Amino acid sequence: MRQPSERRQGAGHRREKSEYDQKVLDIRRTARVVAGGRRFSFRASVVIGNRNGKVGLGVGKGADVSSAVEKAVVGAKKNMLMVAVTKTKTIPHEVEGKSSAARVLLKPVQEGRGLVAGGPIRIVADLAGIRHITAKILSRTPNKLNNARATMEALKTLRQKDHFPD
Repeated sequence: MRQPSERRQGAGHRREKSEYDQKVLDIRRTARVVAGGRRFSFRASVVIGNRNGKVGLGVGKGADVSSAVEKAVVGAKKNMLMVAVTKTKTIPHEVEGKSSAARVLLKPVQEGRGLVAGGPIRIVADLAGIRHITAKILSRTPNKLNNARATMEALKTLRQKDHFPD
């Protein structure tokens, strides 16, 4: 028998606040056909970040949405990336990223322009702490996960901020 201190967290218990903000990017329902009919499972794509240069993307699969999201958060924490952000909260130089059929272009802009980006790029850039950027999805794919992966690839290719006087 478990001790009271080992009890699972119920509805009345509060979880401790994570150091990362998280945003669910996409939830897909997948099905496999078995003898009795169809079995459904879920795939969740989650972006986490501290809005100060660290961002991660994770994918999780589970029998229900909440377990898939939890697994995706764990995966995102394993795939964290440090992003080179300048003092003016933009990126140091123009970059392009590609993942599968997705291609994205990220350009730095002057302070005050804001976050001019759509869909997954906006979510990844916001959670990374980038406040001023212009971005464009160059490919025609509507796949949010691949567009987010392409954004992460573009951010990986950024040179470090100590090379840039700002």
